[in-house]
Amino acid sequence: MRRIRAFEDAAEIASQGGVAAWGLSASAKPALVRGPLHLSTGQEAVAAGVCINLQREDLLTSTHRGHGHTLAKGANAAKMMCELFGRATGYNKGKGGSMHIADFSVGMLGANGVVAAGIPIATGAAQALKIRKLPHLVACFFGDGAANRGPFLEGLNWAQVYQLPVLFVCEDNRISATTPTGPMTAGAGVSARAEAMAMPAIKVDGNDAAAVDSAASRLIAEIRAGLGPRLLHAVTYRFKGHVSVDPGTYRDAAEVEAAKLNDPLLITQRQWLTAGATQADIDAVDREAQAEIAHALEVAEAAPWPEASAAYDDIMNSGAGVWR
Repeated sequence: MRRIRAFEDAAEIASQGGVAAWGLSASAKPALVRGPLHLSTGQEAVAAGVCINLQREDLLTSTHRGHGHTLAKGANAAKMMCELFGRATGYNKGKGGSMHIADFSVGMLGANGVVAAGIPIATGAAQALKIRKLPHLVACFFGDGAANRGPFLEGLNWAQVYQLPVLFVCEDNRISATTPTGPMTAGAGVSARAEAMAMPAIKVDGNDAAAVDSAASRLIAEIRAGLGPRLLHAVTYRFKGHVSVDPGTYRDAAEVEAAKLNDPLLITQRQWLTAGATQADIDAVDREAQAEIAHALEVAEAAPWPEASAAYDDIMNSGAGVWR
């Protein structure tokens, strides 16, 4: 969780045009992050609590707010930062940016800029695993706003009908872009919709990593046992605006400050101290995370830009009849 928070904080600063606080050149004034940047600050416990239960061969689909999921699945922070900076050494050679990072080597099938679009991708991947008789599963992250889009019903229905090995994870931060989700959602919410299709679901405090871990562990064990898909409804809170340059003034400031009292990092720190850890242990984790992300920033700032000649690579057809 500390690695994710450090990454998001660094990317936020870089997207706003300042990285001096991270020890990089003070002359680097322009924004270094290219394209939109959607932060998951405050939601770290969901990514960590779920992904700690996944094997490297398990698959994962994410959202436009997917840095945390990607890091928790095992992706390289420096390579991901290079992608945010638009550099040739990034995961998508600098062409995908924040919303389209993928790392097949750790089972990360990709973030997705379209709300709910990861659900049918995850369902299809799970069907492929079942057809090939592979002992793996797919973890599919989506937000509360996705539950009001067609792919949610279609994906869950298909997964349940064919009893596919997929864990649907609703990362419920209670706001869809700039609109509170509650008034826009009929009925009892995501868990009830899954249960209406006879899909077992657990609702959990998404700011408590231990609680997420426990619930995810139980559901994943059931999926691995061949009992079909499951849904985890993790209620959390997004501390930042919709994008990194959005001050989020459409939300009540007192609500945001109150939510920060339930910061998942603070909750886990208190649990760790109660279990016998020391403040020195916590400080060591913080230093390690900060050092890793500072290195990622240095690597990204020094990385080369894509060559202009590569503009037509990695597309279906170059226009000259050459498939690439």
